[in-house]
Amino acid sequence: MSFVQNFPFFSIIIAMFSGIVSSVLDGKKARNVSLIMIAVTTVLSGMTLAFCLGTGESYTFMMGHFPAPWGNEIRAGVLEGLTAMLFCVVMFLAVIGGMDHTAEDVDGKKLNLFYIMIDLMLSSLLALVYTNDLFTAYVFVEINTIAGCGLIMIRQKGRSMSAAIRYMIMSQLGSGLFLIGLSILYDVTGHLLMSPAKESVEALVAAGSYRIPMLVIMAVISVGLAIKSGLYPFHYWIPDTYGYATPTASAVLSGLVSKGYIFLLIKIFYRVLGYDNLVSSQMINVLYIFGVTGMVMGSLHAIHETDTRRMIAYSSVAQIGYIYMGMGLGTSFGMVAAVFHIFTHSATKALLFISAVGLYEVSGDKKDFVSLRGAAYRNPLAGVGFAIGSLSMVGFPMLSGFISKLLFATSALESPRKMLPTLIVLAVSTTLNAIYFLRLVITLYSKPREGDRPLPEQAVRKSSRKLKVAILCFIGLNLVLGTASQPIVQAITDGLAMFK
Repeated sequence: MSFVQNFPFFSIIIAMFSGIVSSVLDGKKARNVSLIMIAVTTVLSGMTLAFCLGTGESYTFMMGHFPAPWGNEIRAGVLEGLTAMLFCVVMFLAVIGGMDHTAEDVDGKKLNLFYIMIDLMLSSLLALVYTNDLFTAYVFVEINTIAGCGLIMIRQKGRSMSAAIRYMIMSQLGSGLFLIGLSILYDVTGHLLMSPAKESVEALVAAGSYRIPMLVIMAVISVGLAIKSGLYPFHYWIPDTYGYATPTASAVLSGLVSKGYIFLLIKIFYRVLGYDNLVSSQMINVLYIFGVTGMVMGSLHAIHETDTRRMIAYSSVAQIGYIYMGMGLGTSFGMVAAVFHIFTHSATKALLFISAVGLYEVSGDKKDFVSLRGAAYRNPLAGVGFAIGSLSMVGFPMLSGFISKLLFATSALESPRKMLPTLIVLAVSTTLNAIYFLRLVITLYSKPREGDRPLPEQAVRKSSRKLKVAILCFIGLNLVLGTASQPIVQAITDGLAMFK
């Protein structure tokens, strides 16, 4: 075994160990430990990706002394390495960009707790990406939930506590359904490792046995993870959760957490339940209906918002709908489009939240449209960052969102029965995206009206270098996804092929 094959395990353990170490450190030292840890795991994930690209195949890493089907395993391939590396990059930039505001929003005595939650969050995300064991996945789903609640409520300001409670209730509902599905699956297959479980599922399907239990398994696992990822109509925890957390927490929660659950669901579809079985059971059509509904309803909710934080949050509901719509097309290219949009949304949504911080800083920390009028002139870089993120969500050429929508439209052509409704909903959703995002961008670049009171000097703050660097890096990441998409799409295609 090559030494590089240990790196997925090292990444998860290093992230968990950093949380333990940070528990006895003060806030600044805990922050530095987190940044170093995220940088190290980014490098390890990149080396794992390079190794899998070089070998052209995935591999399993045995945990402990017990081999399959009794032991615990990690599985790494091209898609796992690529996803882990992107998650680490977004996490690093989100922490850097919101660092100063984190220090302001969080009590100094609790600052180390914030970075402990960041460490645990990254550890759980990496585990969801790499694990080949279903019960381990459930354990880290719960760790992810606890870390998410901690990131939301640690601010203890405004509606953050009620947002955390709502998030906890919905998350536990989703976790409970997911656990019920795993329990029934274990009962009928006798396995928790993904590969042996899939062999048993295929044997049961071929024999025509346990048809109703298998349908229940597919339903409760899909709905459980859909609730946790915020698919419409299970989205009502999203606006407050994303809108009232610290900037770093908002970027992490919106850009990464829901994507970790979706990635786990995709793994279960391919490596446990069998994607063809989902298509034949019609379960995939249910996800498709919820997805296209979310694309439209999320955008309609966003149009009616005047608070920019909640508008961006409702936009996430629509974008998550895009991902489930791609999964629901029932084609291999539709799944490629869905995974690429996971990357697009992770990078773009974090860019929007971090750029918005720079706009709030020069607007008296106000978030409504009226107060943000002309903010792009007061903070040009934040204005450019927000404009690029908005144009990406609309689908402007050369940006990642354009590639996502092109892939969705192309994949729709492979599904004759769903082609027309998919193209219509794509057009409607894109129009709605343009209405609420470009309306705000135009507001940011509109000069103050006559009669508007000028902002007092103390209401206009200068953005830190760290925030500026994070915005520039997020812009670069978005451009890379938009202009160098072909190798990324090919890597996703190869990675999904390794799932089978």
